[in-house]
Amino acid sequence: MSRRQLERGAALRGMATPDGIVALGSDFPADGSGPDAGCDILHLDMDAFFASVEQRRDPEARGRPVIVGGTGPRGVVSSADYLARAKGVHSAMPMVRATRLCPEAVVFPPDGAAYRAASEAVMDILRSVTPLVQPLSLDEAFLDVSGARRRLGGPVRIAAMIRERVRAEQRLTCSVGVAATRFVAKLGSTHCKPDGLLLVPTDHTRSFLDPLPVGALPGVGDRTEQTLTRLGLRTVGALARTDPHLLRMELGAKAGTRLSELARGVDGTPVVPETHDKSVGAEETFDADVGDPEVINRELLRLSEKVARRLRTSGQVGRTVSVKLRRADFSTITRSRTLPEATDVGREISAVARELYAAAGLERMKLRLVGVRVEGVVPAAQAPRQLALGEKESGWRDVERVMDRVTARFGPGAIQSAVLAKRDENDV
Repeated sequence: MSRRQLERGAALRGMATPDGIVALGSDFPADGSGPDAGCDILHLDMDAFFASVEQRRDPEARGRPVIVGGTGPRGVVSSADYLARAKGVHSAMPMVRATRLCPEAVVFPPDGAAYRAASEAVMDILRSVTPLVQPLSLDEAFLDVSGARRRLGGPVRIAAMIRERVRAEQRLTCSVGVAATRFVAKLGSTHCKPDGLLLVPTDHTRSFLDPLPVGALPGVGDRTEQTLTRLGLRTVGALARTDPHLLRMELGAKAGTRLSELARGVDGTPVVPETHDKSVGAEETFDADVGDPEVINRELLRLSEKVARRLRTSGQVGRTVSVKLRRADFSTITRSRTLPEATDVGREISAVARELYAAAGLERMKLRLVGVRVEGVVPAAQAPRQLALGEKESGWRDVERVMDRVTARFGPGAIQSAVLAKRDENDV
């Protein structure tokens, strides 16, 4: 989360709750005929997710500020719990600065596998309630519970049940907003963080939105907010009372109409069940700038194997391989190539990534960051591999699947390519 998003969230949480906004603890009819009638959209947001997962498996970290992020000299913060945030720590902050602001914090390097596993467990809980679940990231999702009313009761009861299950089954906390529209539900979850539940009844949507800063609306970036401020429009209420024609003149037809509707609480965007990723990638920032092609090629291999493992885990393949190469002066170039057939094999991805690096003409030039990404991702079942007459499978896909099973059982690093193993030996 950026500093800008944090400031917006703080503005929301600092507001007094308007009349008609019903928070956790209120009594609601089981049939959903109470204040939550028509409020079938839920937005669930896990509380300080990465940090909470680390605290869950390390009891000594509980009750202490927790920061998750890179621990090298160029590491940045991925996540911070609320104790660390109170000291000014936020995501994307350099780790060096974060530890100066909060020297008593416990710092953990990111563990993507652990966070994905915890996320999937939470999403399984949500899918047991309704098939209409739209994950936005590892730690948040929209739900449409209109079809679950008869079985589980009204939206607030369903939200309360979900929160209890997440706490009991995963030992994690979450905040849930309940509303008639997606963006209001999302604002509701932000308003009640951490570990809260907030309903915005349909009849009180405007009283909830009107005092908010215009920057709280989705789609309002820095430039749009500057334009609205120039027009004297600093709150959502002021925006709602503005002639839509003026907004279309200043912001364009599409953006002006959209913001006018959102300011009045109008949003027909449905909850769309999850779709497959369009791309899967990984990148690494070196502790010190690297100019040795051998070291960079090894890193491209490691990243390629990581991307391939993620593809296989999700049952997907992709056709376009791209590399990101960031120089020491922060200038960045990308190169890509589309393969004849989709793949989930690290060796194939790595071969293309290394060729793209060589063709970029940056050998011996020091790099700060490298990345590998596979795009054009589709379910593997939709992209069967076609062998030419007489052609044999290389066998690398089977080898890497065996490596996946060993890694799943014994953990990362239990088995790896000989090139990477040699690198680790040299590092000892």
